[in-house]
Amino acid sequence: MRMIISPAKKMNVDTDSLPPLGLPVFLPQAGRLLEALRAMPPQELQALWKCSAPLARQNVERLQNMDLRRGLTPAILSYEGIQYQYMAPGVMESGQLDYLREHLRILSGFYGLLRPFDGVVPYRLEMQAKLSVDGAKDLYAFWGRQLAEELEAESDWVLNLASKEYSRAVVPHLPVSAVLTCLFGQWEEGRLREKGTLCKMARGQMVRWLAENRMESREGVRAFACLDYRFDRELSDERQYVFIKGGR
Repeated sequence: MRMIISPAKKMNVDTDSLPPLGLPVFLPQAGRLLEALRAMPPQELQALWKCSAPLARQNVERLQNMDLRRGLTPAILSYEGIQYQYMAPGVMESGQLDYLREHLRILSGFYGLLRPFDGVVPYRLEMQAKLSVDGAKDLYAFWGRQLAEELEAESDWVLNLASKEYSRAVVPHLPVSAVLTCLFGQWEEGRLREKGTLCKMARGQMVRWLAENRMESREGVRAFACLDYRFDRELSDERQYVFIKGGR
């Protein structure tokens, strides 16, 4: 089993807590994206990133000084979003970190696919960014089947805990039977709704729970019952597990 999650926009540099254990598998492709980004004028980069002028200036400076092989932070400690706060890898035991090293993969618009202890640098590039490189109209086309093929070579099934933006880079290229997607919702006015922040919290908590329980099977995932979520057997099937917050 491999589980896939999304990255976070906010990134941290931590070269002291834990050492990187390798370089990203798709480092050459990341290098090509870096070349393409460096060739763009600042105004086009700001439009690509859809961010404020001060944030764009910070990231333009990052691009100019970026070294993909030096000053690296393990990917699992580099991202600072809500999902990673609930995962809390910084306070995990060594056995739990070993589990993540084996089972967890982080999707990235810039790096493609990351193992938890691959060394990375801060960057800004979302998977849905309209960046045309080497004839590919966008990053989905740039990465193509590469990420899915890497996952297929590692395991026979994937637990999808990524957002739609990121899972779209992998799931369409995998056999339907090889993917199990988890949805986290709650009932409001008779409708089941997914809320962004709550989903990020649940995904991070599930990764932590899986690591704490050394979970390996599809059936075992159903036992997740954190943050007031419960597995809903009626709404679930072999391709999609639905977890409801607070019951029906």
